[in-house]
Amino acid sequence: MRKLLLASTVLAGMTAVAAAADLPRRAEPPPVFTPVPVFTWTGFYAGFNVGYAFDTGRQQGNAFVIGPPFAPAGTIATFRNDSQDGFTGGGQIGYNWQLTPGSGVVFGIEADAQYLDFGRDRRAAVITGGPLAAGFSVVDPRGLSSLDFFGTVRGRLGYAFDRILVYGTGGFAYGSGSTDRSFGGFNGNDDFRTGWAAGGGVEWALANDSFLNFFRSSAVTFKIEGLYVSLDRGTRGQGAFIISNATNTPVVFNAVGQRDDEFAVVRAGVNYKFGSY
Repeated sequence: MRKLLLASTVLAGMTAVAAAADLPRRAEPPPVFTPVPVFTWTGFYAGFNVGYAFDTGRQQGNAFVIGPPFAPAGTIATFRNDSQDGFTGGGQIGYNWQLTPGSGVVFGIEADAQYLDFGRDRRAAVITGGPLAAGFSVVDPRGLSSLDFFGTVRGRLGYAFDRILVYGTGGFAYGSGSTDRSFGGFNGNDDFRTGWAAGGGVEWALANDSFLNFFRSSAVTFKIEGLYVSLDRGTRGQGAFIISNATNTPVVFNAVGQRDDEFAVVRAGVNYKFGSY
């Protein structure tokens, strides 16, 4: 009887093992992939820039006939045309909207304020037709004139190739300079003008872990930009034109000159973007 029970137990065990071998294997769970966020230019940004500005405007002045007793009849005095270039630097803020993440159309708005090193020395004048009488000098009464700063408020429209943005820009511009009249009791004055600006550039979004990301922003971008700025031409009375060397007393001719402030800017900048990734 014991042998029969033992044989039955062994047979049942073998049958269970055989049945388990015929069962399908349990499928392993599929691998889990974490999606990489698609970069977007949408968001607020702020940054700084440095560059160089090239003055393309010219100081234009009328010719003035100087007669006796200051010079022989027919003597003509004119302002000197001049232009300069210089360093520029400042900061910008703005906001971008991208229609589709990754690659797609990007539009936005940007405002910037810039220091501009445009100093001018226009004291000299050109005399033709005869020498001045002894004891008199021809002087540009504005003395030292400069364009000290400018700023813009512009729209931007471009196309993003993932982390590279190519764009055009244009809008409102403003600027101000100072005039130091250094003789005859004439005081200096500030000159504020408005106009327009247009240009374009290329902007590249660096890796999020860039060493430049000091503020832990969602992205750091580097840009190269060209801008052309035109400020309204001003026409103004120049006041004294000939002075007495002995008394430093001006003789008023009510001279009129025009100043055309137009300049091109090439600059590089860094932006820190906050907001959507």
